[in-house]
Amino acid sequence: MDEHKNTRGVQIENMPSPDKVTIPMSQHIGTPATPAVKVGDTVEKGQIIGNVFSGLGCPVHSSVSGKVTAITTMMLANGRQCKAVEIENDRLDTVYAGLQPFKKRLGDTSAEEIIEIIRSAGIVGMGGATFPTYAKIQSAIGKAQRLIINCAECEPYITANHRLLLEDPASVVNGAKILLKALSLRKCDIAIEENKMDAVKKLRKMLSESDLFDIHVLKTKYPQGDERQLIYALTRVELPTGKLPADVGCLIFNAETCATIFKAFHTGMPLVDRIVTVDGDCVKTPKNLNIAIGTPFSKVIEYCGGLKYPIGRLICGGPMMGTAQWDIEAPVSKGTSALLAFSEKATRPYDQEPVCIHCGRCITVCPMSLMPTSLAVYSNIGRYDICDEYDAMSCVECGACSFVCPGAVPITALIRKAKDDLRAQNEAKKAMAAAAAKKTSAETAEDGD
Repeated sequence: MDEHKNTRGVQIENMPSPDKVTIPMSQHIGTPATPAVKVGDTVEKGQIIGNVFSGLGCPVHSSVSGKVTAITTMMLANGRQCKAVEIENDRLDTVYAGLQPFKKRLGDTSAEEIIEIIRSAGIVGMGGATFPTYAKIQSAIGKAQRLIINCAECEPYITANHRLLLEDPASVVNGAKILLKALSLRKCDIAIEENKMDAVKKLRKMLSESDLFDIHVLKTKYPQGDERQLIYALTRVELPTGKLPADVGCLIFNAETCATIFKAFHTGMPLVDRIVTVDGDCVKTPKNLNIAIGTPFSKVIEYCGGLKYPIGRLICGGPMMGTAQWDIEAPVSKGTSALLAFSEKATRPYDQEPVCIHCGRCITVCPMSLMPTSLAVYSNIGRYDICDEYDAMSCVECGACSFVCPGAVPITALIRKAKDDLRAQNEAKKAMAAAAAKKTSAETAEDGD
C-alpha cells in the first residue's frame, strides 16, 4: 500500500479561527452534552458551553470568544442528530478567567486530581476513537501494568502525530509522565513505526538519560496502530474478544492525547483545537494545521489554497477508517485527525452495483480473522443477530476488507452498521432491565409499607 505521506515534511501551522464556529455537543463516545449557554450569551475561549450530567461523557468548550448566535440541531456523518452551539467570533481570543495552570508538583498530585482535570478539560482519544480519557484511566487503575503511547500513525496520508513528535515531543513525553503518575506506573512504552526514524532519533536523544521510557520501533504496516495489533507486537499477547487492553495489563493512548493532557495541566486550556492533516489530490496546498474545534471544513480547504478539482469524496479521518462526509460545511471536531479531499478520478469507480464474487480476499486480509463477507451479507438484510453470532463486535473497522474487494462491496460500512445496531439493542436491554429493577424495588417498598 502506498503510504501517501505527502505532508511528512510540512510543519504544523496555526490556522486563524473563522468568523463563526459550530461546535457539536456530541464529540465523544457516550452521552451527548447538553448546551450550558443560550442564544445571546457572551462566551470566552475555554469556557464550558456543554455539559454531561450523568453517564459517560465529556464537557464541551468554546474554541473562540464571542457571542452565541444559535443553538441548532445538526446531522452528524453517521446519520445521528445532535445539538450544536454556533458562536460568532469576536476576534479577541479572550481566555476564560476560570482557567489556570495546575500549580502542584506532579509528585504531590493524586490520581483523582489528575482524572478530574482531564475530565473537566473534555479530553478524549484523539486518534479518532474519541473515548473519554478520564474514564479510560479510571477503569484501568490497578489493572494496567504497561502504559503504551501509540505513535504508529499507520493510515495513509495522515502525518499529524509525526509532525507533533518532530516539533513538540516534550508535550507528548510530559503528558505520558502525567499518565504514569495517575496509574502508579514507572515505565512507559513509546511505539512508533520505522517510517518515522527522524522522530525516533529525536525521542531517543531527548530520553537518553530517562529510565521511564522505552522506544519500540515497529514494522511499517497497516493496521499496526490498532490496539490489538499494537499489544501483540509489543507483548505477543492476544487481546481476547470483548476484552479491553487493561484486561491484559495494557493501556494505550494516542500521542496527541498525551500532548493535550500536558497542555491542560501546563496552561489550563481544555481541548479546544487539534492538529489536522489536510490532503488529497483536490487540495492545492496540503498542510498540517492546528485548527479550532468547530471550524467548517470549507474554511479549512480554503485556507489550504482551495480546490484544484471538484470533490468526488470528502473524508474525515484516514482513507481506510475515516468517514465520508456529505456536507463541506460540517465542523472540525475532537476526532478529526485528517481531512482528505479526493477527485472523482482518484476515487474508486463504481460503474456497477456492488456484488460479492466469493473470492475470499476480505477473509485473507482481516487482522481479526473474521468472515467479513458473511457479516456484510447478513448486515445488508438486517440480520444483526447473526452478525452477533459471527462476532461482528470484534471488527476493528480497519477498512482492509473494503479496500481489497473487487466487487466494490462496502463491507466495512455494513459491519459498522451492524455494530451500531447491536450497541443500540444492548443499551435498550440495559435500560429495560434498569426500569424493571426500579419497578420491582418500588413494589417491594410498597409491600413493606
